[in-house]
Amino acid sequence: MSFPPEALTDDAFLDGRLRLWQPRTGYRAAMDPVLLAASVPAAAGEAVLDLGCGAGAAVLCLGARLPGLALTGLELQPGYADLARRNAVRNGIALEVVEGDLAAMPAVLKGRAFDHVIANPPYYGTAAPAAADPGRDRALREATPLAEWIAAGLKRLRPGGRITLIQAAERLPDLLAALGRGAGSVTVRPVAPRAGRPARRVIVAARKGGRGAFRLLAPLVLHAAPAHSGDGEDFTGEAAAILRDGAAISL
Repeated sequence: MSFPPEALTDDAFLDGRLRLWQPRTGYRAAMDPVLLAASVPAAAGEAVLDLGCGAGAAVLCLGARLPGLALTGLELQPGYADLARRNAVRNGIALEVVEGDLAAMPAVLKGRAFDHVIANPPYYGTAAPAAADPGRDRALREATPLAEWIAAGLKRLRPGGRITLIQAAERLPDLLAALGRGAGSVTVRPVAPRAGRPARRVIVAARKGGRGAFRLLAPLVLHAAPAHSGDGEDFTGEAAAILRDGAAISL
């Protein structure tokens, strides 16, 4: 299955350094995959696995930021897997895309170990209202429990490897509980829309077998104005550097 050209939009990421085809009415990546990619301190030659890579936004943002990585994506939905492959070719970034379910890990991945695993798991539980588009619903509404996402990621990491996730802030207790079964050295960076507002997202990183102390960092604040005041961008300097220039997020 592939999306026909008329069902796609052509979207710019990282100030146009990366261009992605995305479905008009399906799951569409915004800034969360960019933030996730910016949080991965990978080095050339290291191997990275993106669980649920969709059309490739996070893993390709990472490849655009940091050349020389061995990038792999796992995607359940064939149409999105096809888009990830096409987007990789379009941007000149080497990416292996494996179709399959992380709850029944494909054999081609079972014998491999990665330096980094990244994921942007569904934010909403099974009781949330279903989205009209099936692809969007599958991307945003949980079918496989969050703990299984983390367990699958940890299994694919080499000892000392790092897992990095972005998730809704209210799921932080679930993330920490699941990471406690095999990971440590946990760092959490909340992401707040504006100064003084509650965080809506959390970026969480941990190491397989890590023993370092838990760290809760100051929030990443996205918007500079105290309230939304029109259609113009009002990113903070840090957020603009991440979203436009490909700067790293310190964790």
